[in-house]
Amino acid sequence: MKTFIQRIDEWLRSRIRQYIWKSWKKIKTRFKNLMKLGMTRNQARTFANTHKGYWRTAHSKTLLYTLTNEKLESLGLLNMSKKLQSIQDA
Repeated sequence: MKTFIQRIDEWLRSRIRQYIWKSWKKIKTRFKNLMKLGMTRNQARTFANTHKGYWRTAHSKTLLYTLTNEKLESLGLLNMSKKLQSIQDA
């Protein structure tokens, strides 16, 4: 059960990252948001111009470092693995 929940949790976070990247449709919007997330100007410009697909971009190291699990949790995403652990510990 724990492994299943972890896999679903990982997939869900990837899907959320994909959705966020897809919602930043224009290169200008991607650039601005990557800068807000702490990337340097040159890195943000390079990554904003990527022509890779949304799913592949969601798994890129750059997006994983900028849209961290903690950042997703602060946006309101529930971490199911932590929730399961707290239920089992209770």
